[in-house]
Amino acid sequence: MERFVDIAARDAIEQEMPYRERDLPRTVYAQLTKTRDRFPHRPAISFQLFSDPNAPARTLNWQDLHERVTETANLFRSLGIGPQDTVAYLLPNALETSVVLLGGMVAGIVNPINPLLDAEQIAGILRETKARVLVTLKSFPKSDVAQKAAAAVALAPNVETVIEVDLRRYLTGIKRLVVPFLRPKTETKHHARILDFEAATSAQNHRSLQFDDPQEDRIAAYFHTGGTTGLPKIAQHKYSGMIYNGWLGAELLFDETHVLMCPLPLFHVFAAYPILMSCLTSGAHMVMPTPAGYRGEGVFDNFWKLIERWQATFLITVPTAIAAMVQRPVNADVSSLRIAISGSAPLPLELYNRFRQATGVEVAEGYGLTEATCLVSCNPIDGVKKSAPSGSSCPIHMSGSCANPARPSPNAPRTRSARSASPTPAFSRARPIPRPTRTENSLPRAAFCAPAISGGSIRTAISGSPAAPRI
Repeated sequence: MERFVDIAARDAIEQEMPYRERDLPRTVYAQLTKTRDRFPHRPAISFQLFSDPNAPARTLNWQDLHERVTETANLFRSLGIGPQDTVAYLLPNALETSVVLLGGMVAGIVNPINPLLDAEQIAGILRETKARVLVTLKSFPKSDVAQKAAAAVALAPNVETVIEVDLRRYLTGIKRLVVPFLRPKTETKHHARILDFEAATSAQNHRSLQFDDPQEDRIAAYFHTGGTTGLPKIAQHKYSGMIYNGWLGAELLFDETHVLMCPLPLFHVFAAYPILMSCLTSGAHMVMPTPAGYRGEGVFDNFWKLIERWQATFLITVPTAIAAMVQRPVNADVSSLRIAISGSAPLPLELYNRFRQATGVEVAEGYGLTEATCLVSCNPIDGVKKSAPSGSSCPIHMSGSCANPARPSPNAPRTRSARSASPTPAFSRARPIPRPTRTENSLPRAAFCAPAISGGSIRTAISGSPAAPRI
């Protein structure tokens, strides 16, 4: 796929036809079903608990993933989750995380939460999104996620059900046998019922949804964000923005033969939309090494061997990870790698050159923001690249202006440095995390941003953000 090599190539894609006339599904479940029908037995998502390149791994093909998402969505609907209800998850990376992300947005509104936050911050997000169900880890050695979840739910009485994912199923031999004796104790002070994820989902129909999936756009995800446009807030994402991210990946970058090494967390939009949704559209294979991704024990020491094991063609990364990679010798065959895609922050020129010299692999930078359902601009994969600028805007750039931009709460806990507030782009509506003393009725409301799509492109400047201007 060498379609996005320069500005002219981008413009040619835009001029093929208006975006609304393209044959794209209206819902995430419809897209998943379409890809399942095309590539039922090709690998969809793989996960390994340990970083050793010879460690056991589990893989779901597209048929498997469709079945797991179907039964999970049916479980959530049986628990009373409708299109306007929220399912939150507090999980590290695992096969179940991707299943819950997709199943949650099929049944209702999914709310990924960063497990590195403290219990009070997690509880604040659970209350703000009015989550009725929380999916989290069962107590597991060397993890405090279950303990944080229990403490947070005690502070969020709106959570009615806690569903526990047990990582023990990824273990074998003696390690699997000793886990029940090594689980840290979890003090439970909440009154939510507790279910086992595997038992609860396996009791559901995995062949078809037991409810309608109306072919219409709606809010399907809440992502907590802080910093890009002010203080922390809840960005609300619609199907259309998710599907657009997937279309971009399939149109410009990936096909069913590609393997994406993605050690980024699925509570962040970078992994959830430009990566997972691109795989969901193109049929590409997504690989997640360890629950903590780049933070996992031994990941950097084994990284090049993991690339060789999985024959990864695309590396999904960030500048801090690249800085760690170039400190290790390339001690494996990485000839399968076509390119590394870097986001999150500008990549220093020195790091770019060191990585390219060590691996022989180019780096393409992109820019996105949570409020815009992520992807906004990127360097061309096969064309001339510029370090630090994040390229031109993507084809048929889906941005607009918001008549009533959200006002973040000054009392909300910060998770990273804040920039000046700016209008919320299309396909998302940002809800500020409220002051603790406010009542729900006094919260500032943010208007929906209607996508203004025509046969051409949409040119929008977003103040307070470092995105490169459209060329």
